[in-house]
Amino acid sequence: MSTLQLRDGATMFYKDWGTGQPIVFHHGWPLSGDDWDSQMMFFLKKGFRVIAHDRRGHGRSSQTYQGHEMDTYAADVAELVAHLDLKDAIHVGHSTGGGEVIHYVNKHGNGRVAKAVLVSAVTPIMVQTENNPDGVPMSVFDEIRKMTATQRTQYFKDFSEAFYGYNRDGAVEKQGVRDNWWRQGMMGSILAHYECIKAFSETDFTEDLQSVDIPVLVLHGEDDQIVPYEITAVKAAKLLKNGKLITYPGFPHGMPTTEAETINKDILAFIQE
Repeated sequence: MSTLQLRDGATMFYKDWGTGQPIVFHHGWPLSGDDWDSQMMFFLKKGFRVIAHDRRGHGRSSQTYQGHEMDTYAADVAELVAHLDLKDAIHVGHSTGGGEVIHYVNKHGNGRVAKAVLVSAVTPIMVQTENNPDGVPMSVFDEIRKMTATQRTQYFKDFSEAFYGYNRDGAVEKQGVRDNWWRQGMMGSILAHYECIKAFSETDFTEDLQSVDIPVLVLHGEDDQIVPYEITAVKAAKLLKNGKLITYPGFPHGMPTTEAETINKDILAFIQE
């Protein structure tokens, strides 16, 4: 396995395949780099170097006690990028990973990043506050915390239904997709998953979005039941200096898996622009 020992002694697992311009994939909660299988294969065959890491506490990376917030997540990515000496890279993030991408680019990416892609991302901020009155109520995230802490095994079995839109009329459920979501989730640390809920729901990425100059593609499904697109993608695109927004009627939160053909095509077109 390819691993990197980080500054605090934690170990980060990553996959690094191919040659050419690098694309770095950042996964969502509570998953791992394996969630990018469809994209890793597609872009590898298109001649890119593809890299996917497991965020600390997730997948095969160290189950650390601390560091489950965006500053540390972004610093970890910066260490991986320096270790691999990546330049002219494309960073693609799904959900929580989208927040990780824009925070990394703003804080650490100067001179190393060509473009970024935010897919079903939690940016600019999820939770309802005085400054974000149409956000998701804190009670929703408190329930996710409670269920993750006390009933994670079954909760993760159930969570994937809405994640992939399989609860919609006419949806064709694929049990293997749901099983793979559960497999990835249960590989990670219950503590990391619990702490990450605060990171993805309460972090305000407004400054990151406003500060980034590189081209950023924002992709979001209009039937996203996990991260509603009106309070995230639409707002994020307006905050970006060089942003492009594409929304998809009927697509769910987990659209990189369920709608991989469409998502891959649109990311490739953006890279090649």
